[in-house]
Amino acid sequence: MSGERVKGNATVGHCLEMSTGDMRTVVRLLTAVERTERQDRTLTRVRTECARTDARFREQGIDLAVSISQALDEVADGTPSTDLCPSYSYAFYLTVAAHFSDPTDLGAWRRPSWFHAMDDELARHGVPADLLPGTFLFSGPPLRLPHPGDAVPAIGTLPTRRAAALADAYTRVLDRLDPEFRGAARRFADAMRFEAEQWDSARRLGTNPDTLLFWFH
Repeated sequence: MSGERVKGNATVGHCLEMSTGDMRTVVRLLTAVERTERQDRTLTRVRTECARTDARFREQGIDLAVSISQALDEVADGTPSTDLCPSYSYAFYLTVAAHFSDPTDLGAWRRPSWFHAMDDELARHGVPADLLPGTFLFSGPPLRLPHPGDAVPAIGTLPTRRAAALADAYTRVLDRLDPEFRGAARRFADAMRFEAEQWDSARRLGTNPDTLLFWFH
């Protein structure tokens, strides 16, 4: 795919995943003053997943200043107890996972910063700024959360309506890109073409999965 993508054991790198859904549902759940019974049931399921992730991190010897379970409750209450901790990003992602599609694997990468070099290459060939990977991969969640403290975990979003434009833009310049970036650009173009087709089908059925969420961890 590229010289930067991790080959072999993905655990030595950072995994990039993408999922699709209605972000408005997630935001309503986490910002509701009074939740519906359905929202309460969903939040209970998310708490269970947070507790499982906390247990897994403890087994791995990962010590978080705030547990993910506590971070979820603090986000839902609008009362984060710190401004620097990755737990809030994990809690948000697990909330999204309860509403969005199963994640698509976009590979494992040694350095998230590599995508900024890809930005420069794509921009040099005329790809619009909002379609550059460094823009949408690291744009952050649609809610204000404490900073994770490191480059990962990272959350990014892209409106699903822009998926077709991204696929077209990357495909047009593919043959002119430096070989280091060509495989990654092709991977993104193919993934976005599929998501654009799925979005069109969903809208015809009366639903609107309006957001592509990117999770770098």
